Amino acid sequence: MSDEKKQLLKLRDEIDAIDEQIGALISDRAKCAQRVAEIKKQFSGGEDPVFYRPEREAQVLRRAMERNNGPLLDEDYARLFREIMSACLALESPTKVAFLGPDGTFTHQAAIKHFGHAADVVSMSAIDEVFREVEAGAVQFGVVPVENSTEGVVTHTLDSFMDSNIKICGEVVLRIHQHLLVSDNTDTKNISRIYSHAQSFAQCRKWLDSHYPGADRITLNSNSEAAKKLKGEWNAAAIAGRAAAELYDLKVLNEKIEDQPDNATRFLIIGSMDVQPSSKNAEDGHDKTSIMVEAKNEPGALHQILEPFERLNVDLTRIESRPSRASSWSYVFFIDFTGHQAHSNVEQALTEIASRASKLKVLGSYPKGVL
Repeated sequence: MSDEKKQLLKLRDEIDAIDEQIGALISDRAKCAQRVAEIKKQFSGGEDPVFYRPEREAQVLRRAMERNNGPLLDEDYARLFREIMSACLALESPTKVAFLGPDGTFTHQAAIKHFGHAADVVSMSAIDEVFREVEAGAVQFGVVPVENSTEGVVTHTLDSFMDSNIKICGEVVLRIHQHLLVSDNTDTKNISRIYSHAQSFAQCRKWLDSHYPGADRITLNSNSEAAKKLKGEWNAAAIAGRAAAELYDLKVLNEKIEDQPDNATRFLIIGSMDVQPSSKNAEDGHDKTSIMVEAKNEPGALHQILEPFERLNVDLTRIESRPSRASSWSYVFFIDFTGHQAHSNVEQALTEIASRASKLKVLGSYPKGVL
């Protein structure tokens, strides 16, 4: 036997032994999860117990990344824990999640990234349908896009909060890579039409102008729908993610065609629960709060709303305005900032803003996206 084979056999034996230990520990963790479920049911007082706690999951993932000594990247390391937690949680009670579909969209990917593959994910055709499913209690959580780093805010999501009592329970940021997809029967030298969602066309505008200036750009409701449409056409391509390519058995003709290499979309996790702080101190930056504010119709009203943030050292991360439905030419401001409403400086800022604004609605405090 050669030295190479001897060394490889030795390492494979080591891997087998390690795998056995990992398997035993995963089983032990799953048994602990089952005992947690039994205790929660025992003390629930007849009500449905809460099994999924966003702040707890964020704490576990952050600690996993802190313990990582390589060679795996922190995010890859934490993603393994994400899937273990997802499988263990399914033993307690499967988490049911609605997302803006159909299957194969970036929102679908975001839902899996945040909740893991063991979650029961359900596709919805519109953002307001996701809100309705959560509000009706048909699902525990929903996943909706809120902003893209290239194209900006998703207005339908912000507007849905105006008429809803739904709360924000978390967030997830997904790096968006757009690919040009073709089917087996596509004549790649004669592509005359390209299907995609309007957002994807906008994110790949320069690349398309350079490579397919004469091709018709046909907008559909989703990238997944665009990918699905290719099977019967020989002169068409689609812009979508790799998940859509795998779902519909398509080839990636050109990868990462987005104009901005750091293109990313932020998604919100919506639900009906109040989320506890995942960190004791606002300075840690582990929690965020989102609010909706309607300013009074008077000079300096917006300044009066924003002033407490600076004075109380609350870091603003985003502010957007949308037309108010109460009256013409008045606006509602959506504001995100670092810290939880239970933190003293945030609590004081909210109290002052409430006294200065016509209306203040706290949309939720939640853990900052870990993965």
